[in-house]
Amino acid sequence: MTVAVLGGGPVGQTAALLLARWGVPVVLVDEHEVRDPVGSKAICQQRDTLDVWASLGAGCLAEEGLTWTTARTFHHDTELFSLKLPDGGSALPPFVNLSQARVEEVLDGLIARQPLIDVRRGHRVRDLTQPGRVVVECHTADGPRRIEADYAIACTGARGDAVRRALGQRLDGVSFRDLFLICDIRADLPGWAAERRFWFDPPWNPGRQVLIHPCPDSQFRIDWQVPADYDLAAEESGGAMEARIRAIIGAAPYEVVWRSVYRFHTRLVPRMRVGRVLLAGDCAHLVAPFGARGLNSGVADAENAAWKLARVLRGDAGEELLESYHTERHAAAVENAAVTTATMDFLVPQDDEQHRRRLDVLTRAAHDPAAYEQVDSGRLAEPFWYADSPLTTPDPGRPFAGRPPRGAVPPPGPGILLPDVTVPGGRLRELARQGFLLLTTPGVDSAGMRSVEIPVGGALGARPGEAWLVRPDAYVAAVLDRPAPDDVTAAVRRGTSFPQG
Repeated sequence: MTVAVLGGGPVGQTAALLLARWGVPVVLVDEHEVRDPVGSKAICQQRDTLDVWASLGAGCLAEEGLTWTTARTFHHDTELFSLKLPDGGSALPPFVNLSQARVEEVLDGLIARQPLIDVRRGHRVRDLTQPGRVVVECHTADGPRRIEADYAIACTGARGDAVRRALGQRLDGVSFRDLFLICDIRADLPGWAAERRFWFDPPWNPGRQVLIHPCPDSQFRIDWQVPADYDLAAEESGGAMEARIRAIIGAAPYEVVWRSVYRFHTRLVPRMRVGRVLLAGDCAHLVAPFGARGLNSGVADAENAAWKLARVLRGDAGEELLESYHTERHAAAVENAAVTTATMDFLVPQDDEQHRRRLDVLTRAAHDPAAYEQVDSGRLAEPFWYADSPLTTPDPGRPFAGRPPRGAVPPPGPGILLPDVTVPGGRLRELARQGFLLLTTPGVDSAGMRSVEIPVGGALGARPGEAWLVRPDAYVAAVLDRPAPDDVTAAVRRGTSFPQG
């Protein structure tokens, strides 16, 4: 029983490693013969993504990455405010800035040591059919190749048109007119290494925005919003690129490491599960990068897909469980699209009313701290909450209140990712990722399940007589009050089933 993972970027790498950890043989298909080692690309990895990678043996990514602690926001040439970021009490940082190339290098090293992963490089997917199994037709330098598998996870990215076309899917949505110039520079800028800086309408990029992120090894990523007709080659040859950079860093020596131009999109396929194929990452959804919701959401897709495919392949769940992948992760993609669209509407107002609102907010923020929350330069990536999932057993005593304030997480409860805490036996999330886990308060029977006793109160806010059922992706499936063994069995059944019809 084999799963084909189509696409060898960080989402595909993560999916392959997670499946192999569950004992599932994988064929990892990538169109590139070799990696492109240059360019920051997706640079911001959120704590829960780092947590997944740490569980796979890539804890070094959290250690190597750079975490800025201060967010400075400017309007014109005036600083509106600066915010210090809390660490959240976890052993892992809230996020790190680290180049995508380094992430891929570390994950490739893990894949090379995993005997269950068969890597096929230089294989460009041309077509895909599902005559009982998944059949992938590839083009290689040596001619056509065919790969067969029981299931597939499509992580072929924004340009994965061949896969989407074969599955009858389109990336529906909008593309933003303005472009964004992204440039990685290496420079010594004292005081900037722990700060993210965001300018609205600076004098040296009038009418548009600029964002600067620090990265390891004295590198800085600069994003300029530029007009739709921007010409990178002309700007470089005419010296205007030099002027752009000098306007920000002054006379400090610098080196351009990488640069590129992007157009941002908000697009989403209507179905993230089509038969035996699950679509993940940019192959399924595209959002503007403000808030770093692209790669981070793709890694969450990979983890959701992997544990469900593993249970189906082992016979621990019916194939209908895979439909919950679409239900849960499509809802997450819709949420990300809503958050990033609101950010883009603030950054790039679409009509006069949006222009007036933005100007009013930015003007008030210069002297009124109450306006800070309305300044939208991107809400940092966060987990999605499966409170409404059919796999989640609701608890009337812990109703889900919806999206929390920016920078906050909901209180623990059904559908919420476990807080990152340590219990006797290890980190709670690591224990959960070994399979369904029952957390019991003192005096509660484990019903024969793998279990860990937790105190009343604590980080979960557990109440006397409760048992908490946790899924293999560390999400809470149910909170049960003084459960009988049959209650636990029913919650596990609900957490591994999906209603048909």
